Amino acid sequence: MMRPNSPTTWPGRIALTGLLTLAPTLVLAQDAATPTLNSGDTAWMLTSTALVLFMTIPGLALFYGGLVRSKNVLSVLMQCFAITAMVTILWTIYGYSLAFGNGGALNAWIGGLDNLFLKGVGIGSIYGTQTIPETVFMVFQMTFAIITPALMVGAFAERMKFSALMWFMALWLTLVYVPVAHWVWGGGWLGSLGVLDFAGGTVVHINAGIAGLVAALVIGKRKGFPTTAMPPHNLGYTVIGASMLWVGWFGFNAGSELAADGVAGMAMAVTQIATATAALSWMFAEWWAHGKPSVLGIASGAVAGLVAITPASGTAGPMGAIGIGVAAGVLCFLASTKVKRMFHYDDALDVFGVHAVGGIVGAMLTGVFASAALGGKGLVGDISILDQVIKQGIGVGTTLVYTAVISLIILKVVDWTIGLRVTEEQETEGLDLALHDERGYIL
Repeated sequence: MMRPNSPTTWPGRIALTGLLTLAPTLVLAQDAATPTLNSGDTAWMLTSTALVLFMTIPGLALFYGGLVRSKNVLSVLMQCFAITAMVTILWTIYGYSLAFGNGGALNAWIGGLDNLFLKGVGIGSIYGTQTIPETVFMVFQMTFAIITPALMVGAFAERMKFSALMWFMALWLTLVYVPVAHWVWGGGWLGSLGVLDFAGGTVVHINAGIAGLVAALVIGKRKGFPTTAMPPHNLGYTVIGASMLWVGWFGFNAGSELAADGVAGMAMAVTQIATATAALSWMFAEWWAHGKPSVLGIASGAVAGLVAITPASGTAGPMGAIGIGVAAGVLCFLASTKVKRMFHYDDALDVFGVHAVGGIVGAMLTGVFASAALGGKGLVGDISILDQVIKQGIGVGTTLVYTAVISLIILKVVDWTIGLRVTEEQETEGLDLALHDERGYIL
């Protein structure tokens, strides 16, 4: 005798058919709930991570190295290299955990300690709902943590003690970069508020730019500034470095999608468009103001465009990229020339003028050009452009104030303990010989 629910009976056949019909739905639901690794996404993120590291060493190192005087070229290369090594270790020990871990009741402000020494970050672990290994995500974020303090080197180039730099950068990473990264990207209050920062306008560029300005003011002007000419010693290095930054920035921006998809493709497109636009905008502004376009100007304009499109790269469209590029090229040119001369501060390599001003321009215009009406991806929840711009302003203002205050405190503590600045004799001799007993060039 057949059982009532046997597949050979009509009720059994109906039940079996229903189960077979529901099976794909059940599988899809399980896949949606449980993230799985995607080899294409992983391959792209491995590439992006290498590209972002390439931005610091050798890209930024060469860009800055060419801009200083020949007696200080090795000191800048050394600073970028040492920061890369030190931040790698600090990020491994506690930086990643505090930036991207779950902080429980304090999660709005800081992450937790569950991932100290990368505990729990193994071969099979995935961060959140991503489709890449957590190890890749961790190292990708590490490269951002590396380049941010390295950007500051240009503001106080040629005059800070190496020991002071190491202490300042370690404390700054811990007390400034890690909290701000958590606020925006790690589940903190700025991200929850709806502040848009796709790849680091506030976390990286405004953060580094305002801290660099504070450091330049605290440490004081270079000997002879501004009456003594201090031209770049090798603009060839600078153009090579800028070119490396341009290429590496595709990993910076398109990689921030954490997947090989259409958003990453558009991020790459708008990065190229904005950078080219800003390079031309700076070039033409300088041509009009000074009568001749310069190699340094077009290279600086390209970097300004890269900075400004960074927060908007995941939300802006091509026309928005052109608008951001024009604004960044012109405004960063004015900040690095007219404004700098007006206030007489010695931001040696224009970190504030390019990174802080470019970051502010990009962060604010992100709120405008994210709108679908202006060719962007669309604002979350269909809020107005004005509402989004206000949110962007909160993110910018918070970063400027918090970073400036904490950076000032760190600098004062380091100055009171071991001193920030080299002696006058060391500055005259050059930091290459005075601090490292080496020469960049054999005469």
